[in-house]
Amino acid sequence: MRASFWLLEAPDSLAEQSRRNPDGYGLGTFDERGTPVVAKRPAAAYQDELFAREAREEESRTFVAHVRYASTGGLSIENTHPFEQDGRVFAHNGYVGDLASLDARLGDHRGLVRGATDSEPSLR
Repeated sequence: MRASFWLLEAPDSLAEQSRRNPDGYGLGTFDERGTPVVAKRPAAAYQDELFAREAREEESRTFVAHVRYASTGGLSIENTHPFEQDGRVFAHNGYVGDLASLDARLGDHRGLVRGATDSEPSLR
């Protein structure tokens, strides 16, 4: 199955949403064995030819697509959704507060977090 309509052509497609949320995009899919494949960039989807190509060509039974408005953490690949870890793919909209408390609860597992956003700790 392809999701090009929802990613590129729908009235409020992900490409259109990236005009309001221009700080990155990502597309998570799953291969035939169920292994996650995540492609993402800290760029506006509507301006990125790679996004358009992936949106037209990618096939999967499940898609996790995201456009980012950076509220926490800089513009980098590590801070761009979706995140993948241990066979799971995760993205969210909104803000998670009190990151210091969350970091403290992670303890030794804090090293598993690659980015500097409010999102990755939620994978635990």
